[in-house]
Amino acid sequence: MPDKPNTPLPLPLPFPQIRVLQIEDSLPDAELVISELEADAIDFAVRLVDDEASYLHELEDFKPHIILSDLSMPGFSGERALELLRERDRDLPFIYVSATLGEEAAIAALRNGATDYILKQNPARLASAVRRALREHEAQKAQRRAEAELIRAQRFESLAMLAGGLSHDLRNLLQPLLLAGESLQDYQDDPRLARLGKLVRDCGRRGLDMVQSMLSFARGARRAEQVRVGALLDALNLLLQGSVPRNVNLAIEVDDPELSFSGNHTELQQCLLNLCLNAMQAMPGGGDLRIEASQQALARDFFLESETPNECRHLRLSVIDTGEGMDQETLAHLYEPFYTTKEGGTGLGLLSCKRIVASHGGVMRVESAPGQGTSFHIYLPLIVQFEEGVEGEDDEHLLGDAERVLVVVEEAAQLSLLTDTLDAWGYQAHASQSGTAALQWIEAHGVPDLVVMDADMNLFTGVRTLAALIEHGYRRAVVLLARPDAPPDLEEMPEVEHLYLVDKPVATFKLLRTLREALEVGRSEREG
Repeated sequence: MPDKPNTPLPLPLPFPQIRVLQIEDSLPDAELVISELEADAIDFAVRLVDDEASYLHELEDFKPHIILSDLSMPGFSGERALELLRERDRDLPFIYVSATLGEEAAIAALRNGATDYILKQNPARLASAVRRALREHEAQKAQRRAEAELIRAQRFESLAMLAGGLSHDLRNLLQPLLLAGESLQDYQDDPRLARLGKLVRDCGRRGLDMVQSMLSFARGARRAEQVRVGALLDALNLLLQGSVPRNVNLAIEVDDPELSFSGNHTELQQCLLNLCLNAMQAMPGGGDLRIEASQQALARDFFLESETPNECRHLRLSVIDTGEGMDQETLAHLYEPFYTTKEGGTGLGLLSCKRIVASHGGVMRVESAPGQGTSFHIYLPLIVQFEEGVEGEDDEHLLGDAERVLVVVEEAAQLSLLTDTLDAWGYQAHASQSGTAALQWIEAHGVPDLVVMDADMNLFTGVRTLAALIEHGYRRAVVLLARPDAPPDLEEMPEVEHLYLVDKPVATFKLLRTLREALEVGRSEREG
């Protein structure tokens, strides 16, 4: 039995039915074009015009997907039709179908914005040219949409830096309201004071929600959304199409394209694109760029000491290149702000990636060596559990036992309210408005049972204060009050017995629970 001829399949079309606007004054020639499209099994609707007025009307009324035009006609021309089209749409496919188009005229037509040209004497290429033009047009539109979305995300990134600083100042203003409101609610024998306390606390919480909404909006992450892995990598592939050099082979491997998780599509897309662009720049002589997505279970020992272990299943997103690789010195500075090995680089790309991954509760890993390429792995938890505070719990076990607590906060109103709150709950709270004042207090009164300290002090930073406290003999637990959007770098922190983080603005019961835990753990270890 003879072999069947190896005929390539026609390219698929982006629309169920193609709207074709034909500019032709010869009915036999118009029928020739139509017969070629019918022979290729293209489903289309066609309208025929041969003058400028009809042409302009059909552009608005018919809204064609493609235009097929003769070059010259009495009273109208293909050049004029192309000029009018490009004034309205710079990309809509426009193909010349002419018997008189010479080589020079064809080159001029393409320079003026024509998509292709077909000779009437050889119409066999018409159908494939139509298919290709339509597909390329849709790909260009999709890429521009993706690029516009990326530019929008980058603008929001700049706005986020401004909003981050503003939110810090607003949180400091709201902190006294929250603490004062919770303190006033303790006056149960005076219903009016308790009612006013609740009002103040609720207003403070609403203000805090507004600050968080502003910050989240600026970052383009107003709320978590369901991100489908396949859609995320399809969008990334679109963005990369115009950037991948000819000598770089791009491959995308996805175990489960339908897998979904909670996250921010735009931020993750920005992160992966950054890693891919870095990878391509590391392969000036060409190579392979592979993007992989798979699920992986992580054990507790996978996480670094500075990371919060999350032993649920994770999505692993990998960007792997066969480029120049990095030496140990470069790896050591990889996430430092403004550190770059590229001329004109900002040194902020990988830092931004790390922030995005951390905001999703994930971690990053990198494997690289000179001449052996680089692999970046992003691990995102597929199940994220949030620990909620318990409302209405028994307050008895939160009471202090006259333990001495040194409170180190620069802002006077916050410091006063924190010490008053701790005094009211049975602690001996001692106020220090700076790291220097805290050291002077220790020299005068000895080592306290616990230190509560603001991580964002300006004059004498939290890290420097903690290091100085240790030099003065303090070895017990430290409770750091930190901004949730800018937590302290735990790797820079001196080693202490136990380190606890409490988000600002401080919630009274969260702080009291943390104090009891820190004191009980320390007491048990000393007695043991």
